[in-house]
Amino acid sequence: MRAFRARTGALLLASGMLLVPAAAEAQGARGTAPSIAQQVEIRRTEYGVPHITAANLKAAYYALGYVQLEDHGPKVAMGLLRARGEMGRWFGPDSMDSDFLASIAYGVGVENYTRLDQETRDAYEGFAIGVNRYIEMHPEKFPEGFSPQFTGYDVAARDVNLVRVNEARQFLMRMRRANGESTTTEGEGDAAEGDYVTGGEGMDIGSRPKPMVGADPIEEGSNAWAFAPSRTRSGRAVLVRNPHLSWTAGYYEAHMKVPGVLEFYGDFRIGGPFGVIGGFNRYLGFATTNNWTDLNEIYSLDVDSTRADHYLFDGASVPMERQLVTVTFRNGPGFSTETREMWRTALGPVILREGGKVYVLRGANDGEYRAGEQFLHMMRAESLAQWKEAMRMRARLNSNFTYADRDGNILYVWNAAVPDLPHASGGDTLAIPARTTADIWTRFVPFDSLPQLLNPRGGYVRNENDSPHFTNMNQVMDDAKFPDNFPEPSLRLRSQLSLQLIDNRQRYTLEQIMDLKNSYRMLLADRVKDDLLTAVRAGNPDATTSRAADMLAAWDNTAAHESRGGVLFETWWRKYTEGESPDSMFAHPWNIDEPITTPRGLKDGARAAEAFKWAVAETANRYGSFDVPWGEVHRVRMGDTDVPVGGCGGALGCFRVLNFRTDDDGKRSVIGGDGWVIGVEFGRDVPRGYSVLGYGQSAIPGHEYFGDQAAMFAAGKYKKILWTDSDVEAGTVVRYRPGVDR
Repeated sequence: MRAFRARTGALLLASGMLLVPAAAEAQGARGTAPSIAQQVEIRRTEYGVPHITAANLKAAYYALGYVQLEDHGPKVAMGLLRARGEMGRWFGPDSMDSDFLASIAYGVGVENYTRLDQETRDAYEGFAIGVNRYIEMHPEKFPEGFSPQFTGYDVAARDVNLVRVNEARQFLMRMRRANGESTTTEGEGDAAEGDYVTGGEGMDIGSRPKPMVGADPIEEGSNAWAFAPSRTRSGRAVLVRNPHLSWTAGYYEAHMKVPGVLEFYGDFRIGGPFGVIGGFNRYLGFATTNNWTDLNEIYSLDVDSTRADHYLFDGASVPMERQLVTVTFRNGPGFSTETREMWRTALGPVILREGGKVYVLRGANDGEYRAGEQFLHMMRAESLAQWKEAMRMRARLNSNFTYADRDGNILYVWNAAVPDLPHASGGDTLAIPARTTADIWTRFVPFDSLPQLLNPRGGYVRNENDSPHFTNMNQVMDDAKFPDNFPEPSLRLRSQLSLQLIDNRQRYTLEQIMDLKNSYRMLLADRVKDDLLTAVRAGNPDATTSRAADMLAAWDNTAAHESRGGVLFETWWRKYTEGESPDSMFAHPWNIDEPITTPRGLKDGARAAEAFKWAVAETANRYGSFDVPWGEVHRVRMGDTDVPVGGCGGALGCFRVLNFRTDDDGKRSVIGGDGWVIGVEFGRDVPRGYSVLGYGQSAIPGHEYFGDQAAMFAAGKYKKILWTDSDVEAGTVVRYRPGVDR
């Protein structure tokens, strides 16, 4: 683990102005944009996918920075301003809250920058120069006078990890309740990567969006499958991946080639060079899915009653470190400053001081700065051994990884920089007393000891954000082998449907797998519909309710476009579970002894029948009839596209997860869920695959690539991935040198 290394010399805060060391200014100027542009060409194919061919990594990432601004505008620049702690400086005091912690992270990035390998620094510096070049050439897209001149340090700072005090939110709320204080908080919570709200001249500034009225919560997660050669018609391994986040999350499909150095196709998350969550090279591919990990521990230290701001540890009186962080903010035509005080110990940041105790949050990877370097090594790996060696850097904090390669290997890893605890976990509510080093964790659980499956029986691995235990039903992992800060067994309906789709002996083509991924089945209906119909018919229903029950009995239990019954069923389920935990409303809740057949049945038949009668009237009132087709209500609406779409929330048991909002006309349009879907089969030399990015390469309404894949996504179709130079050349719509030709 990298110790936290922010030092006063790394980040100079003088007169309220963030001062970058001279070395930082110098590195940003190495190589001019016109000269770098001559070393790279972009070929855009249909739907705007950029295929970048460059002489070196700096030129390649220069092009990536440039095209990201072409397609997403100021969002990229706003993320870099946030990373260097200058939101308040440009947009005023309402935007400066993130600047204080960002300033500390920036100092860590600056101090450790030269410890990164040269290839990673080239990527950071190239990206910064590309962003600067775009701003220089398109000043009309930014506020007047906007010329921040980004450097590689700004880009690298995005990849610095710090432990945040609000990660101890539950503990602090418990302590407040114990003291009789209010636990109502405003503004707490970290932004999910890639989720944005609008601010400052209509520009995205990089924090979690507020929920919309009439909108589903975004079910942040992903699905991933890997199939061994024994499960495919071609005898080659296949990898499939789709995230489901907000449709503002900024997934960006691109193909980068630096001959002899790197060739990678996949997601380059908007805002930086290394927000890679899935993709492949000639040899292998990987995909991430969120996992929920216990990465932090709260410790209580005894104060030294004889010395202010000291605590007792290892038999000594140890001073706490006081950090004064000053940021500048725009104040009308001028500037003002604000200074905030923070306290740290060698174990982590101080979250509370009371009752003779100092409470600290010791978090995994606090001060870790090498996440980008690790991703670059993973992207360049040519074998399973090289890829695992990159993973052993442990700079990537968490996420499940699903892997496949051309040698036929498939692998699942529950990845986490999880502490190797010398004590029982305190979770997020208890503080562990610590008086000596022996009382605290000092290392991670080794990478090779993490839950993982390599080439298991049955020829598949999969993950849909549940625990690792049931990754493959032929080799269920023994929970007794895991420490108590590892996840407990879980298998929600979405995961169970995934298993029903692929836990078999069938051999598939890549095309069949991609179609299978678009299953519209609603597993919840399989589990409770019979009980619902029994309850309704037992209650002597009126004629309308009886006809609705007959319609539901004939329904195919899917959320397909043309399917009649899903809208009524969803309306009923919401009413039936209203005010209760949905998991508590089954007759048989999920249990580990029946992992793929529970939950099932209805706990309260009378309530179910009453809710159904209400839902029949409500559905008819909203949509004109209780048997309205799913796709008549559920739509993809982007630009000029307004088409029916199939898919539903994971709580309903859909594998094709979609989240919706209610529009003014009463229809429901997609706001999140499946968006970027990619599948690849690893050939002996050339990989082949399919993809779709539902909301398109651009987030700017009116842009030629805004929503141009929406109809294709809604129809469950894909575009062919262009990999070979001849295919790319044949598909090229426009070619240019970024920052020169346009």
